[in-house]
Amino acid sequence: MAQAATQTTSASNTAGNPARTERAASPISPAPHVEPNREKALQILSKSIYRELRENGYQPKQIVALATEIISLVTTDIGDGSLV
Repeated sequence: MAQAATQTTSASNTAGNPARTERAASPISPAPHVEPNREKALQILSKSIYRELRENGYQPKQIVALATEIISLVTTDIGDGSLV
């Protein structure tokens, strides 16, 4: 697997990095096939954060307060048009 990653890297670094130039010029948007992986990553991250908070003595009400604050920040970003 590491060999495949090395081959991909070396292929993109040839001829003055044309692939890197093209990527920098394009807008940042996740490919449709990336979404399921991101959803899984978010599930893993949220479980990890929850376990870590509980192990460090946070009560469920405090965790709900944290989640509420995060939702509030996201809602504000959406209202400001900051999120796409």
